[in-house]
Amino acid sequence: MKLSAELRAFEKRLGYTFESPKLLNEAVTHASMSTPNRDDNQRLEFLGDRVLGLVMAEALLQLDTQASEGQLAPRFNALVRKEACADVAREIDIGEVLRLGRSEMLSGGRRKQALLGDAMEAVIAAVYIDGGFDAARAMILRLWGNRTTSVKDDARDAKTSLQEWAQARGLEPPAYILTKRSGPDHAPIFTIAAKLSTGETASATAGAKRAAEQDAAASLLAQLEHDK
Repeated sequence: MKLSAELRAFEKRLGYTFESPKLLNEAVTHASMSTPNRDDNQRLEFLGDRVLGLVMAEALLQLDTQASEGQLAPRFNALVRKEACADVAREIDIGEVLRLGRSEMLSGGRRKQALLGDAMEAVIAAVYIDGGFDAARAMILRLWGNRTTSVKDDARDAKTSLQEWAQARGLEPPAYILTKRSGPDHAPIFTIAAKLSTGETASATAGAKRAAEQDAAASLLAQLEHDK
């Protein structure tokens, strides 16, 4: 199996050349394009998530030999969560080479955070299978760049921080309420309110529900800090 010109260009952005082009083709094939004769990237995504986790856990231990597990865990989560994978995927423009079914194409699948993050994990697995752990580790560390060295000591995402704030005060977990959806079906815009059981609330708008929830939680945290 030969790679298309687009995938050959993607290999250069990735910094890795595949011995088995089939693996890269599979890694960029979404479930909406799978057929009995064409595998999608879901199984690779499962493996890639674990390979990424091992690489980042190893890197964090080496970067800070004195850090406790409690300090390392939020840094690790910040580096491996779907948002981080999607950010890297955008930098190397995975969206351009994703193979999507018509419905995903029309709904803006090439820009969806979840699809981009999943594809990044699948590509990691493809490199791991094709070239081994050392090749996968080298690629991951190169693509993640200074993210690994600059991740904050307190790298918890906003939703986690808000939930911990509420729990520390004996409150119920925050609620996230979709208050508005606008825009065309292929590029929806979501407005979500983060609300505490005591009534405090803040809203945010983004092109993905998860991003809007995170932004709303961050806004509410800032509000709570200001009101101290």
